[in-house]
Amino acid sequence: MKSYYQITPAIITVTVALVQTQAVMALSASEVNNIAKQITVLIQSKKPKYGSGVIIKKDGNTYTVLTAAHVVEVKDNYEIVTADGKTYALNYSSVKQLPGIDLAVVQFSSNQKYNVAKIGNSDSSSEGTTAYVAGFPAPTFAINQSIYTFSNGTITANASKPLLDGYALVYSNNTSEGMSGGAVLNEKGELIGVHGRADLDTKQIKTGFNLGIPINTFLRLSARTGVDTGVSAPNTPVAKAPQAGDFYIQAGEKYDKGDYQGALADYTQAISLNPKYTNAYYNRGIARYNLGDKQGAIADYNLALKINPNFAEAYINRGIARYNLGDKQGAIADYNLALKINPNFAEAYINRGNARSSLGDKQGAITDSNLALKINPNLAAAYHNRGNARLDLGDKQGAIADFNTALKINPNLAEAYVGRGAVRYYLGDKQGAIADFNLALKINPNLAAAYVGRGIVFYDDGVLTKDALTDFNTALKINPNLVEAYLHRGIVRHNLRDKQGALADYNFALKINPNLAEAYYRRGLVRYSFNDNLGDKQGALADYNTALKIDPNLAAEVYTNRGAARYGLGDKQGAIADFTSALKFKSNPNYLLVYQQLAELRSEVGDLQGAIADYKSIIKINPDAEDAYKSLGFLYYDQGNIERAIKNWETAISLNQRFAEPLMALAVVLHTKGETKQAITKAKQALTIDKQYADLAFLKKRKWSDRLITDTKKLLATPEMKSFLGQTQ
Repeated sequence: MKSYYQITPAIITVTVALVQTQAVMALSASEVNNIAKQITVLIQSKKPKYGSGVIIKKDGNTYTVLTAAHVVEVKDNYEIVTADGKTYALNYSSVKQLPGIDLAVVQFSSNQKYNVAKIGNSDSSSEGTTAYVAGFPAPTFAINQSIYTFSNGTITANASKPLLDGYALVYSNNTSEGMSGGAVLNEKGELIGVHGRADLDTKQIKTGFNLGIPINTFLRLSARTGVDTGVSAPNTPVAKAPQAGDFYIQAGEKYDKGDYQGALADYTQAISLNPKYTNAYYNRGIARYNLGDKQGAIADYNLALKINPNFAEAYINRGIARYNLGDKQGAIADYNLALKINPNFAEAYINRGNARSSLGDKQGAITDSNLALKINPNLAAAYHNRGNARLDLGDKQGAIADFNTALKINPNLAEAYVGRGAVRYYLGDKQGAIADFNLALKINPNLAAAYVGRGIVFYDDGVLTKDALTDFNTALKINPNLVEAYLHRGIVRHNLRDKQGALADYNFALKINPNLAEAYYRRGLVRYSFNDNLGDKQGALADYNTALKIDPNLAAEVYTNRGAARYGLGDKQGAIADFTSALKFKSNPNYLLVYQQLAELRSEVGDLQGAIADYKSIIKINPDAEDAYKSLGFLYYDQGNIERAIKNWETAISLNQRFAEPLMALAVVLHTKGETKQAITKAKQALTIDKQYADLAFLKKRKWSDRLITDTKKLLATPEMKSFLGQTQ
């Protein structure tokens, strides 16, 4: 039912900055940060909406700010917050959007002196050169206000043919929602672009395909807005054949639109023009992964790592591919390598925790989630995965708290609704569980785990079995390799007496996961339950043995049912041993039933004292266990202790006055004692309830002793009983 949320491969372009000879005017990151902090502003409205901008001109008391057009595209009462924390009204009538590109200029007035950006030449920012991005991320769950952020990285492409809206710069810097419109600076602290887009604009942490509009694009169009920065744009470059960067940025655009095949082709073109293009290999690997070619993805990540052994993200995504190919230890090894390169890589901790959890190390998963949250308290996925691990350890309240926090950070995290739905189900809140599964499916109609979870609740409800089957079928249509769907559909089919269908489902589950203990256990149940012609008790026994070997936590259920299988094969001592082992687990839901079976079996092998002890144990647990009193009566009778037999039968009858069997047995014994009148009265009562107790063959099937059957025959032969039986026929 659970759905671990894994940081999926995203188009990310982080590379280690190449060590290269810098011009004497190159500044340190700290120096560039000081420049960026003075020229970067926060743009906000009360909606709320957050963005960033960069001061590019001062004319008297009027300052001009360059930003992304989508930051101010909706008319509103915007404010500009400058480096000194002062707030100014943005004059919306001054907003001018540049034609055909995602840029706009806005103005505010102040008598304070603020620095103006120095304009650089974006054409000279080639792949591998340093890039810095500054801006104000939107408030988050952990940080309730916009705080200036400065991020360093490298240029990964500078296309000569821009994408739609003028985007042509690609860089590796981590950016966050709210930084759109912020400055992209070079190693000299010069403005070379305006940040605007990342791989997924709704994600709060962007580690990927970050896009900016080159400042030269703005300069070439600035005359149309009437903004004179005092810097002329370089001459328009002569048209030339597409470069590697052109194919690279084009591939990223196709990837964002879901055209993975087209992206793969363009990355391949980029590589053919630049065989050392690390990021092209890396992103081609991601495209292959999304096309289902996980081995091909690993091959591309290997090529990227051959060029750059310190490419932490390549280790992360190779780990994801390995994990999904079943190599979980290999995945953990890759996550460890990524963390060795970057100990603050929160996503690596999340994914390593996921792998650890799948290997049974739930505490390790919680530790990794905690480490990720220490680095970034806004990672909804970390709360989600920790919630799953806590649920597996039985901490339902801790789990639901984590799922709630994950949803507070990201209300669209469908997997967290699935997790919370699971907890609610385990807490007995079936309606709440269904509501959560429905919310998950509203966000993501293709989330197979939500269908499985809802199907389980539907089936458990007892009246929605068809709906449960529909949900399991839908889940398998979405993901034909979803083990949980086969497992639970098998359970439903078995209970609907579709044993062949159930067997097929368990076989499918085991084909996908040969170590799924519960599938062996449940397949054993099906095999054992076939009728005599199809019964496969040896097969059931083998399945129970395998289940127990894989998962000792199934011991209570396995011992119980393996005992039944051994009994069916004539191994009564083996059955007794298994039932005895099953009774060591007081959490066994079949605890009393096991005592009952054990007592009956001991009685069969002549261990009457052992059987009596078992029935007494049942009565100690459940003083109203009428069957136990009835059976004790028969055992005492067989031992010749007639008075104890009578006492136990009378107790059974007092608990259930329509309990025909002890009534008839008591009547027979009373007749042997000469209490004929009372015996006949009770016999008539018993036979009025169930006339089968006048059938000696039926009594033999009920395992009445020969002596008791003989005495019954004598009672039935009395004139009163003959007359009564004649009337009832």
